[in-house]
Amino acid sequence: MTAPLHIGILLFPNVTQLDATGPAQVLSRAPGAKLHMIWKTLDPIPTDSGFSILPTTTFADCPALDVICVPGGAGQVALMSDEQTLAFVAKQAETARYVTSVCTGSLVLGAAGLLKGYRATCHWWSRDLLRAFGAIPVAERVVRDRNRFTGGGVTAGIDFGLTLLAEIAGDDVAQSVQLGLEYDPQPPFNSGSPEKAKPELVQRVLAQRAPMLESRRKANEVAAARLH
Repeated sequence: MTAPLHIGILLFPNVTQLDATGPAQVLSRAPGAKLHMIWKTLDPIPTDSGFSILPTTTFADCPALDVICVPGGAGQVALMSDEQTLAFVAKQAETARYVTSVCTGSLVLGAAGLLKGYRATCHWWSRDLLRAFGAIPVAERVVRDRNRFTGGGVTAGIDFGLTLLAEIAGDDVAQSVQLGLEYDPQPPFNSGSPEKAKPELVQRVLAQRAPMLESRRKANEVAAARLH
């Protein structure tokens, strides 16, 4: 009989739902997986996509996790000064086998003091903010450094999930899950990274996101100052 593998994915208001649900879809297939979607209460959590997700457990009732995963999204900014959330993440990380994130969730790991001296990635438009926490930013889709696994922006959560699943259960299991999910990306456009997109498109996207990115930068500065 396979022992339970407790996998916890943090939820929070205005989370990018695919950051959370992509890894959840993959990691829930791990042998013995027991998935926990976690927040302070069991109230519905509004996502950035216009629908809500129901948590399955609270900080107070969450068991010790084998895997803790922090997704990103605009709501991540508020978490940078949320002492209750940062304390929960840091406490779980003390005993978790794997401490992980997707997208700007890595900034939350950084604010919780969990990335100093680690290579890590993040969404491309916020990756350099990792330096404030002593992390080493890496422009890769998935980065592993010891027991820290970090995924890049949004859709990278699926690649992250498969990479971590292979570490947990072996390549055959991960490949079987990939096949079952028919994960065979064939994007209609070659513009999924700033290196591939047209420069004018990159600048337009950055301009559209400027207010949010500025609020993230300021929250990052405050969190880094508090940590140090």
